[in-house]
Amino acid sequence: MSEQTQEPGPSAPRRVVVAGAGMAGVQTAVALREQGFTGTVTLIGAEPHQPYDRPPLSKAVLLGKAEGSAFDLDFEALGIELRLGCEVLGLRPGDHELDTEDGPVPYDALVVATGAEPVRLPGAEGVPGVHLLRTLDDAERLRPVLARKHDIVVVGAGWIGAEFATAAREAGCAVTVVEAAERPLAGALPAEVAAPMAGWYADAGAVLRTHARVERVEPGTVLLDDGTRLPAGAVVVGIGARPATAWLAGSGVELGPQGEIISDQHLRTSAPDVYAVGDCASFPSGRYGERLLVHHWDNALQGPRTVALNIVGLASGEAPAVYDPVPYFWSEQFGRFVQYAGHHAGADTTLWRGDPTGPAWTVCWLRGDRLVALLAVGRPRDLAQGRRLIESGAAMNPVLLEDPARPLKAATA
Repeated sequence: MSEQTQEPGPSAPRRVVVAGAGMAGVQTAVALREQGFTGTVTLIGAEPHQPYDRPPLSKAVLLGKAEGSAFDLDFEALGIELRLGCEVLGLRPGDHELDTEDGPVPYDALVVATGAEPVRLPGAEGVPGVHLLRTLDDAERLRPVLARKHDIVVVGAGWIGAEFATAAREAGCAVTVVEAAERPLAGALPAEVAAPMAGWYADAGAVLRTHARVERVEPGTVLLDDGTRLPAGAVVVGIGARPATAWLAGSGVELGPQGEIISDQHLRTSAPDVYAVGDCASFPSGRYGERLLVHHWDNALQGPRTVALNIVGLASGEAPAVYDPVPYFWSEQFGRFVQYAGHHAGADTTLWRGDPTGPAWTVCWLRGDRLVALLAVGRPRDLAQGRRLIESGAAMNPVLLEDPARPLKAATA
């Protein structure tokens, strides 16, 4: 797609509507106020709950250690109008109107932050005992399942599958994780990096079955394609997520191959005065030379600041801010804190810091002599320093980099 070339209007928008009340939507509304926006801000969310953060759902909320994870914000004091339990249905950019269950909502600027929705397991919908884990209601339904210590089958050994399996084992459940690929995290990490993580399941008392496809789910049983029957008091599906953008069909907003909104480097869409942020949108990265679709919390935190700057800067004619972050995420699984920064797809060298069979190690990816990504297990200092080195583009010394006793920041060329 050619980069969009929306021209700034003669005056700042007075009505900003944000579609989606998750992290990206909430942070956009808050950032607008922080940037001095004084017009109307309306935040529309499909769920009836007060806006909440998602990471605790697979941890504290799921295990009953917290009742919820609502954002600690006074929306009324911030002058943010909440419209909850209101699903968006369509968009008419020519009319500058968002269609919702409660009727059309006019806007001067619209920010789409509808996030992603979980991929469902074919043939399993409507089968008793089959669960997803994406919303607060999902976590509330699963909490008593863990309390009853059911045999649980987790479908998918990605990030969410590993996190749920961790919680289920902590609750005392028998857990079997089935993964169609040959290893966990097959779509996220190279084989040699994911390989040490396979052992974490057994260490935690969970069974990991790879090369295992689900033939069908029956009440109380998961049947695999090799004929194996797994007892399942509950089945939790974690096989990925896709951008929640089906409601934009026919709107003229350009979508990518995964249904993601195609935004430009300023997070503007192909429709006038419409921005997109978070899990539902991809953006071109000058740093990595390709378009990125990032389904992680930090992207939903950082992107809204760029959107707010660009909306507020319309009237003054300021050069629009560019969004080009170093992607970052973390995962807590099987007693380990795993962090990742960057994007390793274009790397030509992989270096290890520490023993991957041990409790703490780091993998570094370089392109030429520049660090482009790293995965740190139990080494948060490596992550913090490495993220800054990626941002700065500092040249690295590979020999020094492989010494786990040397601070990563001291491994520059």
